[in-house]
Amino acid sequence: MEAAQDFMARFGARLVDNGYPAIPIWPGSKKPGRFQAGAWCDYPAWTRHCDRPTTLIEVETWATWPDAAIGLACGTLVGIDIDVLDPDIAHRLERLARDMLGDTPLLRIGKAPKRLLVYRADVPFSGPKRAPLEILAHGRQFVAFAIHPDTGQPYVWPEDSPLTVALDDLPVVTEDSVRAWLEAAIALLPTELRPATLESPAASMPSTSPQRGTLAAVRSALAHIPNADLDYDSWVRIGMAVKGAIGEEGASLFAAWSAMSAKDVPATTANAWASFRPTTIGAGTIYHFAMERGWQPDPVLVLDGSTPQDEVHPAAGLLAKLAATPAEPTPTVQPFDLTIPDGVLGDMVTYMLATARRPQPELSLGASLCAIGALMGRKYRTESNLRSNLYVIALADSGSGKNHSREIINELFFEAGLAQYLGGNKIASGAGLLTALHRQPAMLLQIDEFGMFLEGIADRKRSPRHLTEILDNMTELYTSAGGVFLGAEYANRDGKNERRDINQPCLCVYGTTAPTRFWNALQSANVVDGSLARFIVIASGNQYPDENNDTGIRSAPPALIKSLKLIATGGGRMAAGNLSGLTADPTTAVDPMTVPMDARAKAIFRDLSRDITVRLREALGTPFTPILARISENATRVALIRAVSSDPVTPVIRADDAEWAIQFVSTCADRTMVEIDRHVADNDIERNHKRIMEIIRGSGPSGISKTKLTQDSRFLEARPRNEILATLMEAGMITLAMRATATKPVMVYMACEWRAP
Repeated sequence: MEAAQDFMARFGARLVDNGYPAIPIWPGSKKPGRFQAGAWCDYPAWTRHCDRPTTLIEVETWATWPDAAIGLACGTLVGIDIDVLDPDIAHRLERLARDMLGDTPLLRIGKAPKRLLVYRADVPFSGPKRAPLEILAHGRQFVAFAIHPDTGQPYVWPEDSPLTVALDDLPVVTEDSVRAWLEAAIALLPTELRPATLESPAASMPSTSPQRGTLAAVRSALAHIPNADLDYDSWVRIGMAVKGAIGEEGASLFAAWSAMSAKDVPATTANAWASFRPTTIGAGTIYHFAMERGWQPDPVLVLDGSTPQDEVHPAAGLLAKLAATPAEPTPTVQPFDLTIPDGVLGDMVTYMLATARRPQPELSLGASLCAIGALMGRKYRTESNLRSNLYVIALADSGSGKNHSREIINELFFEAGLAQYLGGNKIASGAGLLTALHRQPAMLLQIDEFGMFLEGIADRKRSPRHLTEILDNMTELYTSAGGVFLGAEYANRDGKNERRDINQPCLCVYGTTAPTRFWNALQSANVVDGSLARFIVIASGNQYPDENNDTGIRSAPPALIKSLKLIATGGGRMAAGNLSGLTADPTTAVDPMTVPMDARAKAIFRDLSRDITVRLREALGTPFTPILARISENATRVALIRAVSSDPVTPVIRADDAEWAIQFVSTCADRTMVEIDRHVADNDIERNHKRIMEIIRGSGPSGISKTKLTQDSRFLEARPRNEILATLMEAGMITLAMRATATKPVMVYMACEWRAP
């Protein structure tokens, strides 16, 4: 066998430049892998690359892994896999694909005459498999550059390759067109090669969670699944599901089902059964296939094998389950008891809450942190030169009172003579943002409907460059607060287009938006490239708190106004008035006060650093590493603001500041990662999966009937809805359960997280 080569180091960057979703392949195999702790291991999260481009940072990391081969994740990319060893038949099938789907320039050969043709899908879809033919579509991958494990030779691209042809230049196919090719191709196969398969949308989907069943329920369901000479993959799938559902007790059941086929060989069936090691498939698969074919389980059947069963009455287990109170799911985020700190920060939050029609403590705290951070700009820094520039997004539904904190900040700043720190309510362009900061290097931007704003600045495919530059500039400004931000160079330097540098810019951003609008505006790329990681995302703890009927005309507390002015002058070190925070030239150096950190606070942050390192290693290969990596930095900024708000003249970051800031930022980060996993999607297919999952999850431990689910998901037609349910079932995210009603028990879908252990 030919020695392995560093394919990723040689070709990875070029593939990314051409738009391909490259992934690392375990050397000597065909499966994705990652190199960890000195050895190659599985990469279970590789499917996220089906929904977003691979980044150069990822490729640079993978290029350091020894002998890393390259695969391509399918989603936008589609592979037509012709796994036929007869050269004439393989050639005819290839010719048929080129005639029906387009003359693609990309043909890959692994073990000739088998071949794979590569196309592009504008709208990703799930591809069927009818061995020996397979559509490698969303959720699948194929090897592009590696040593073939059977031939010992590199995979070959006889004509062009992904290194020379951009993804956007490939012919476009649709789900209907590839299915049409598949049906026509099967007709060209000799009878002995034509597959019989369980044509279920879930048949090619991976599963990640087991589900126990009962012998009676599995036997009843299996009777509705025909075995008319099924293809090998479907046969194995049923066997694995039976064994996963009821263990060795299902051996005779599977043998009897397998014997229904003329192709059955009892010895082969027995050997296959002994080799099955199901860990991620079980009763849910059997039940789903059976229900697709008309199975309606008798209400006395116990479906969940993990439920204790009464030996006397077959319905006793079910009745006990229905009568029991379902266990609460294990929380994915540790609870955070929000406490309002002392000092100017606490005074500002308290004033906001006292004057609000609907008090929102979380939102008031986020707005106050940004406001005080802007006033501190260019006047205070930590010993590691971090500044008080914060980006905060506050999530609350319409009508919940999310505008109040912004209004209070405007009033306070105007009354204190600090209005120059307030930026406009809108940003028209990236250049406009830099012009504003050049005029006022320490600035607070308060943006309403931030989700709508984010849709425009984050969509690099459809938004104009002057809008996407806003997010680029915000990302760079975040890390430039302790140094010099160098402006853009222009070809025509005529006085209007001079480069504008900003020394130690301090941009604070406070945005408010409805949760749904915000999460729908995000794409995975915003998570991976780190732009979202710079934001602290705060959610309202009570969307609609009781109204405060005592609000009216208000007057800011004089002590609060005085304290804000003191912070704006750096604890009295700088001149007050509307020139505070400015210099004669924004490029002139400034000398901020260094705020020390006591020994206990340093020890707390050292512990945090060790914890974050452990979590980063555990999250390697996931989109959450940028968020985890920013927790310590954001917590230090928040601790700095809290320390200065307590004592603007001689501030010190103490243990209380460190603990409070770390708990606050960590909780926000954990909740953000949970919401990203639940909501963020790059295409309609993934978005619909997550919307259906949220509907089922929102029904709680009682579950939701198919009728109610259909009513709540009228945005989908029946076929895609059923496909999504099949996928969620196979992925172990939902399960079937029985729910008592006034008349008779009904079948419901329930999120697995609600299932009692």
